[in-house]
Amino acid sequence: MNLDKILSAAGRPLFVLAMALLALAASERIVNVFGYTISRGTFTAGRLLEIGAILLTFVIAILLRQIRDELRTSRSR
Repeated sequence: MNLDKILSAAGRPLFVLAMALLALAASERIVNVFGYTISRGTFTAGRLLEIGAILLTFVIAILLRQIRDELRTSRSR
């Protein structure tokens, strides 16, 4: 397989996973106000937010690489 296809295929699930982690972090914070927890103390809301932000950083890097490659091919035409 081509590296571009692998990165394109990996970008979408990483984005969905990052958004799910961000939603889980927000809901964990809300539930913690009432004295409960969703992740049973394994991860705090802040740690979930950090992991989601790291995944989003990789997604942004993949998208920027795709934009750069597209601009290079359009200039050479």
